Amino acid sequence: MREVEMSTKYDPTAVETGRYQDWLDNDLFAPEANQAIQGQEPEPYSVVIPPPNVTGKLHLGHAWDTTLQDMLIRQKRMQGFDTLWLPGMDHAGIATQAKVEQRLRDQGVSRYDLGREKFVEQVWDWKNEYASTIKQQWGKMGLSLDYSRERFTLDEGLNQAVNKVFIDLYNKGLIYRGEYIINWDPQARTALSDIEVIYQDDEGAFYHVKYPFTDGTTLNGKDYIEIATTRPETMFGDVAVAVHPSDERYKDLIGKTVKVPLVNREIPIIADEYVEKDFGTGMVKITPAHDPNDFQVGNRHDLERINTMTEDAHLNENAGKYVGLDRFEGRKAMVADLQEQGFMLEVEPLVHSVGHSERTGVQIESRLSTQWFVKMEPLAKQILAMQQNADEKVNFVPGRFEDTFTRWMENIRDWVISRQLWWGHQIPAWYKNKGTDQEEMYVGTEAPGADWERDPDVLDTWFSSALWPFSTMGWPNDLDGDYAKYYPTNTLVTGYDIIFFWVARMMFQGKEFTGERPFKNVLIHGLIRDGEGRKMSKSLGNGVDPMDVIEKYGADALRWFLATGSTPGQDVRFTYEKMDAAWNFINKIWNVARYVIMNLDDDTKAEVPAKDQQTLADQWILDRLNATVKEVSENFEKFEFGEAGRDLYNFIWSDLADWYVEMTKESLNGDGDKTAVQQTLASVLDQTLRLLQPIMPFVSEAIWQEMPQQKGKDEHLGIQAYPVYQESLANAEAAASFKSLQDLIVAVRNIRAEAKAPMSKPINVIIKVTDPALKSIFNENADYIDRFVKPESLTIDMDVTVPQLAMSQVITGAEVYVPLAGLIDIEAEISRLQGEADKFQKEVARANGKLSNEKFVNSAPEKVVAAEREKLADWEEKLASTQKRIADLQAQG
Repeated sequence: MREVEMSTKYDPTAVETGRYQDWLDNDLFAPEANQAIQGQEPEPYSVVIPPPNVTGKLHLGHAWDTTLQDMLIRQKRMQGFDTLWLPGMDHAGIATQAKVEQRLRDQGVSRYDLGREKFVEQVWDWKNEYASTIKQQWGKMGLSLDYSRERFTLDEGLNQAVNKVFIDLYNKGLIYRGEYIINWDPQARTALSDIEVIYQDDEGAFYHVKYPFTDGTTLNGKDYIEIATTRPETMFGDVAVAVHPSDERYKDLIGKTVKVPLVNREIPIIADEYVEKDFGTGMVKITPAHDPNDFQVGNRHDLERINTMTEDAHLNENAGKYVGLDRFEGRKAMVADLQEQGFMLEVEPLVHSVGHSERTGVQIESRLSTQWFVKMEPLAKQILAMQQNADEKVNFVPGRFEDTFTRWMENIRDWVISRQLWWGHQIPAWYKNKGTDQEEMYVGTEAPGADWERDPDVLDTWFSSALWPFSTMGWPNDLDGDYAKYYPTNTLVTGYDIIFFWVARMMFQGKEFTGERPFKNVLIHGLIRDGEGRKMSKSLGNGVDPMDVIEKYGADALRWFLATGSTPGQDVRFTYEKMDAAWNFINKIWNVARYVIMNLDDDTKAEVPAKDQQTLADQWILDRLNATVKEVSENFEKFEFGEAGRDLYNFIWSDLADWYVEMTKESLNGDGDKTAVQQTLASVLDQTLRLLQPIMPFVSEAIWQEMPQQKGKDEHLGIQAYPVYQESLANAEAAASFKSLQDLIVAVRNIRAEAKAPMSKPINVIIKVTDPALKSIFNENADYIDRFVKPESLTIDMDVTVPQLAMSQVITGAEVYVPLAGLIDIEAEISRLQGEADKFQKEVARANGKLSNEKFVNSAPEKVVAAEREKLADWEEKLASTQKRIADLQAQG
């Protein structure tokens, strides 16, 4: 045996230390690195990383997302494609600003104390700190990113792209500025889009309040109407009460006026179809500055808009004596006064769904504000039309997510894109005489002259990340370089939770500005959950740091779990038991590889020996490897990584380790020529490592470099050719013959187990074959039978004397007998055989039922029907043999 420098146990730290830096030093991740594989102008394949926010460290969701991308890129690189995986990070607007503001609050400082310029410097320091951490984590994961092309959503090139898109959309009439009700985050003091609002159940109340008539009118004997509200603090913004125009109860009240309690302002009763007659009293107060539906009603009736709150959700000068109070303090004070002054009819507790800021967690306010919007309907129609064209559309995997996407696009609302932040792309708009009757506005990158003031707002972070696939490729300045070669990108990998935030927006911006889809495929994965199926969160304390997992198990074990843990679109549950299983599998690979390498000569080449030099086991393992190559490649193309993982696991653990490696020991320990089996072992290990490389880059590289043909060479597995299916290695005959051999060995081992006869116990094995070819196969491979079942004597023939006292099993084409006089309970054996017969009987009945179905026989493919008939004949033969054996034993009894 050769001396090897491989430990007896897989040590991920030893395997991974320094390897990533070696890959970087050799520039293996640049597109140019792999072009020599194909030897000709290769086909491009590109992926852009979903840029992580520079708000903190990466979590397990990022690890999952990037592992899938890395697998795709690594496989395509080995297949000879001109691959680009472009890295980058997102400035993350409100999320990053909120983090920095919290850090400053902890120091007793606000952004207003610093001023805009100094505050932005603080955010850049934060960005640099966390970007460095993220890149270290990418390295730990082994991600094959081309760092020479790294981008940031707030870099100069992205800013040029953002400005062009904004200006062009404005000039087309697709961006406009107007006063509307928007979602407002009072802690971050900025607008939010609809999908940045999360809803959760909060405890609250319906406050039933008297609004007195002003002219002595009565309703049902009362001099007031009853209005129910959940937000008394907005009452100072009430400008009307509305009823449905066809509501007979209130038709005589339309045009009358009532007084708003506490402020005594007179407001009219109006009719509007917005009101639901059957909800509550059928009367609603209209507060146009604090409710989006009321805003629309106010527009229809030309009502005043009275804003009652400041940017940070304190009551303003329109709130009378409550000015300066926080909104919730103001509510308590107003409720107390309404009760004291006799206006409160009832306080009805309730739990209701309330919007909260996705970033800061505070309750949002619906607030009247002047903002910038994207007119979405024309852009959405363009995308919906694109999705009807098979050659232009983005293919969603799984396909059901396209339905989700389509429904959202069909019901889309205009997108509020301005944010009252200091961190982000400042809006390229300028004002002169702002706030006066002579106000002028200009949209462009530079002020049109002196005395022009720039819009202080920045753009929603998703506005810049929506341009990510093409702005990172050089658009709009360089259309002949990466943009020409790698755009549209091939595959986007992302979670289902940001389909609306990001995927949809990339699609409509890509189509609008490049005329093409931004990516051909979008692979949607689920969320990482804990072992109980709960979403990982700080509040539950169930989060898992991927770096901690790597520290204990290694990156490859984590990658294996993430790659094979679920099907597309489904969530995956993380448990340490699964990580133990992943580590055990890699340890199995390590030990198999160590055995193989130890048994190779220094000059053994990883090549398939001539067929006439191959044993049946050699032919079989090459056929199984070939089939595995085909299955793994096909499943990668379908993004069925879980299935690809199962293919690899079954081949390595069962076919290679449990069967072939054990069978090679007969040849390797003998005196004959070992060259053919060594070459087969080397070839199978080499190809297996290539199949594993996209998923387990560290350990596959480490083992591959220990192989004799690589020892001492400065070569890397990640840019070698990926295995391809070879028709010449397909060997159905060898596969069938070896299956019979396996069935025989399993049958005898089962008999040993049933009889509680260990391998050290001498047994005689008698095989009665019905097929002459099977007799030859068993005789030619008697050495294997001997190694695996340890018979004292072995009889293989078509005409044998069946012993009176024996255990037996029926396999396809043969009956296996083990005489066990004195060791067997005849009644127990009859019972066992009866169980076998029952199983065979059910299979016969099932097959007969299928073949008696005219619809199946007439409509199924001919080869499917033929295969079913073969199965029926096989089950019938096994049933007959088993029933005969039962009868023989019963006769003996």
